Amino acid sequence: MLAENISGIKQEIGQNVQLVIVSKYRQVSEIKKAYDTGHRVFAENRVQSLLERREQLPHDIQWHLIGHLQTNKVKYIAPFIHCIQSVDSLSLLSEINKYAAKNNRVIDCLLQIYIASEDTKFGLSEAECHELLQSEEFKVMANIRIRGLMGMASNTDNKEQVEKEFKSLKAFFETIKSGYTFEQFDVLSMGMSGDYMLAIECGSNMIRVGSKVFE
Repeated sequence: MLAENISGIKQEIGQNVQLVIVSKYRQVSEIKKAYDTGHRVFAENRVQSLLERREQLPHDIQWHLIGHLQTNKVKYIAPFIHCIQSVDSLSLLSEINKYAAKNNRVIDCLLQIYIASEDTKFGLSEAECHELLQSEEFKVMANIRIRGLMGMASNTDNKEQVEKEFKSLKAFFETIKSGYTFEQFDVLSMGMSGDYMLAIECGSNMIRVGSKVFE
């Protein structure tokens, strides 16, 4: 069933959208079954879970961190993390850059933008994002690569509200892409199990799906 779920989602979203399988709360055996279908891109919310999964699963998995990241945890994932999707401050980005350098790596990052109507979500405001990108400290960071933006819509059944939030992030993505010079700025990560098709319609090219895969 799991293989059929993954295959069905990939057919539904097409080749131009990256599926990131969210493995939080799942047994290692379940993740391994997903891995055995040929899929290699997985995500965790918490550093501790990520480290445990990393030890127990094949090392060719491309791990993404999608949950709030504390600066004191960066050093644990810097040696192997593929992408940190939840960068929400200059201080965090500075820490990622520092530990990426110590590991002789360049780490891909997404700036998390606050688009929801809920206080429980993290993220930069549009003004804070501009301020970060214009800061002298950011301009000299050589060991991070800003690949795009990530956002989480409100947890609501109001499709119009979610669509409005996704469209606002897509518009901001285009503003940032045209307003700054990046080596490679091409990822807009938005959409989860309940709303990923709407997110894709609004311009997403990376979705984070967990329950729809493992149900």
